[in-house]
Amino acid sequence: MTEDEQELGPRQFVGRRGGDIVALVDGSVIADVPEAKQVAEEAGRELRFDFLDDDAVLDLLRRRHADEEEMFGAGFKHGVPLALVGFGAVVYWGGVAQYWETPASRNAYLAVAAVVLLTQIFFFVRSAVKHWGDPVRQNLRARAAKYREIAHIARRGGADIPAHYPHYGPYPFAATFRPEVDDREQSRSKGADDQGNG
Repeated sequence: MTEDEQELGPRQFVGRRGGDIVALVDGSVIADVPEAKQVAEEAGRELRFDFLDDDAVLDLLRRRHADEEEMFGAGFKHGVPLALVGFGAVVYWGGVAQYWETPASRNAYLAVAAVVLLTQIFFFVRSAVKHWGDPVRQNLRARAAKYREIAHIARRGGADIPAHYPHYGPYPFAATFRPEVDDREQSRSKGADDQGNG
């Protein structure tokens, strides 16, 4: 379990907005709304997940938060240096390098700056592909996005569910369900839990 999960109650998870701790809504509350229950059952067959099983949903939402934290960390690790170096290169060009007398010096600066920036862009894109494109993570996001949709259907149907629950947005660009990696997702998440990695 992560440090966040160690501080959580037995039915709590960390929501996206400000890291607020959110209480899980019982599956029975969602199931009381016929339309939401029907969508949950259909989605369960399609995504091979029981959206009305409280323990499974709680584990899903906790893993979804860990996934988002990892994505943010990777983006910060590579995105901030890329932005700083890019900004510095442009400012230095605008204030100094473009006024150098010899074209060879200016061209050398542009070549070195381009190599450095392209190298950093490569690492940024590689990290993004690793996190956003991982099919195991995409299955996790597809299920989390579908759960959010089901909860909103139940809320519109009169269920006592907080607005914006479960307090994170869908993953529109990386939430494709890939059934061929479903078993790997289950074993990987169980292995991570057993090792204390959440």
